[in-house]
Amino acid sequence: AMTAGHRKLANLTVIVDRNRLQQGARTEDTVTMDPLDDRWRSFGWAVKIIDGHDPEQLLAALAADPERDKPLCIIANTFKGKGVSYMHDNVAWHHGVPNAEQYKIALEELV
Repeated sequence: AMTAGHRKLANLTVIVDRNRLQQGARTEDTVTMDPLDDRWRSFGWAVKIIDGHDPEQLLAALAADPERDKPLCIIANTFKGKGVSYMHDNVAWHHGVPNAEQYKIALEELV
């Protein structure tokens, strides 16, 4: 990341899925990440923060910017399991596998 910023690799884009979960815990319980945007900026990156569940925001963030002279980091704020009541923002579902009944409920809630 530091080299890309130093070299001004304007054709490079990174998307960070900022769901605030990792296997077994919330990320902030393990390592402080915020302010994540300022950390990327300190490496010389342009930063855009979006709602990662909104495809239009993602497309807009990815749109070519002829004025950009540095790499781009898109921080996509998301919730793991969004739209499924028992999975939403639940650390257990970082690595969980639904059983048949849970799968059925998830499909019903997502439609």
